[in-house]
Amino acid sequence: VELVESGGGSVQAGGSLRLSCTTSEFSVVDSDMGWYRQAPGNGCELVSTISGDGSTWYADSVKGRFTISQDNAKNMIYLQMNSLKPEDAAVYYCARPGPVGWVRTLPGISLGRLYAWGRGTLVSVSS
Repeated sequence: VELVESGGGSVQAGGSLRLSCTTSEFSVVDSDMGWYRQAPGNGCELVSTISGDGSTWYADSVKGRFTISQDNAKNMIYLQMNSLKPEDAAVYYCARPGPVGWVRTLPGISLGRLYAWGRGTLVSVSS
């Protein structure tokens, strides 16, 4: 099952981007969903999650700057990223957890026993 992300791009530090994620295979709004990111040379870091009931979680590194949300009508998950920093630069992956649930760090997005994940969208932040 493949998720489709969009919204990445290049911004200056302090700027904002909104990432989107959807699929035609299931309801992302009724599922636990989240975002990982992978910077060059690093593993995948769990950034934020949202459950089917709307409960959210954020990594300390993005708390207060990023907001995850869902749109029932569009079957979409969003990650609003404000006050971006150069250290936020990475490939961002939308994901749905598998039977082991969320894992904070993964060696690679395809190695996390996830139920679904996308191809990623690149976020670049210049200082």
